[in-house]
Amino acid sequence: MNSQKKILIITYYWPPAGGPGVQRWLKFAKYLPEFGWKPIIYTPENPSYPLLDESLMKDVPEDIEIVRTKIWEPYQLAEKLNKSNKKFKAGQFDVGKNQSWKSKLSIWVRGNFFIPDARVFWVKPSVKFLENYLKENKIDVVVTSGPPHSLHLIGLNLKKKFPDLKWIADFRDPWTEISYYKHLKLTKTSDRKHRQLESDVFRNADITLATSYTDAENFRNKGANSFCITNGFDESDSNTQTLKPSKSQTRFTLSYIGVLEQLRNPENLWKALDDLVKENAEFSENFVLKFAGRIDDKILSTLKNSTLSNHILNLGYLSHDKAIEEMQTSDILLITNFPNESSKGIIPGKIFEYLATGKQIISFGPNHADVSRILEETKAGKHFSYTDSKTVKEFILKKFELWKSGNLLKNDQNIEQFSRKNLTKKLAEILDN
Repeated sequence: MNSQKKILIITYYWPPAGGPGVQRWLKFAKYLPEFGWKPIIYTPENPSYPLLDESLMKDVPEDIEIVRTKIWEPYQLAEKLNKSNKKFKAGQFDVGKNQSWKSKLSIWVRGNFFIPDARVFWVKPSVKFLENYLKENKIDVVVTSGPPHSLHLIGLNLKKKFPDLKWIADFRDPWTEISYYKHLKLTKTSDRKHRQLESDVFRNADITLATSYTDAENFRNKGANSFCITNGFDESDSNTQTLKPSKSQTRFTLSYIGVLEQLRNPENLWKALDDLVKENAEFSENFVLKFAGRIDDKILSTLKNSTLSNHILNLGYLSHDKAIEEMQTSDILLITNFPNESSKGIIPGKIFEYLATGKQIISFGPNHADVSRILEETKAGKHFSYTDSKTVKEFILKKFELWKSGNLLKNDQNIEQFSRKNLTKKLAEILDN
């Protein structure tokens, strides 16, 4: 055991935190020992998580070392100012006409006072604590995982103090390239500061990891030594495949699993489904639109005021295990991305769990998106832009006809490259170089 090299993983999200952000390093930590690496986790003692999921605790290795220190976050104050500020913790907020003056003020404060984000107050105490920790413990590699991108500033400061330390900056989402960055109401000075810090991280990290092909390329163009390791699915999560109900007790189900906010709302899909329900009696009789997760209230109320209202099954937030069961009992799985060109590199983590079910996937986002590349490689479904309407309707109708005749087949071509174990192997190869 002592021959294992040690990797210190600095992450804000760790079980019982829920959502896709926590799973990336939880799964790496689970499989790294098989490739000669011993993970040690550094995470806050008292974090403010937007979602909790106790079921993820089962993936935490029993003997893993977890080091915790206290964090102070200003979110408690922000939530007192305005309840909708809770969305901030998950990187969401009202846009356009849905913004109240309180929302506008909160967004302005968030973008200009807390650079790069509201977890910035954890940077100094963490650097001080970890400086001593690194002196007393032999650590071979330090990883910082963001967002929150504040955590990369911990890595940056440690790298300055220990120039020989191998530091990997893992970007689960981009920093200044993320679609909501332009909604942050930044002053010129704040924008310059964000970009300078991002550049410092790219130039000083030994390796920058991206979760998509496009992000890796963008990071390289900004001076990073960047590699893409996508997110993936864990085979051990996919053992629920026996739970598929018999044909007789199910209906043709299109499901969205996860968080759906206003910026990624596929209105053209709702329109296509609305048309199909009105025009096709057989479709109307058999169709269910299932939601499991957190759907923006405004999206939900619009759907409930349409013909689709009688077809909606809203299950609310579910544990990770239960969410996977709901994927299994679906026929088409929906994934959405931000519509703008700059988001084509976002690969929502959910797609890999979708792939593992072998179900058909319908995706919405910008043209030439990385998701489109994955769906083509695996032949698992189709990607559309938010302006496609006729083709969306045709796709769904075609799948419905196949479902009716019992020929909507399971698909699992070329998906093993996205298993968490194979992705961890890829990570270990990068670490060992």
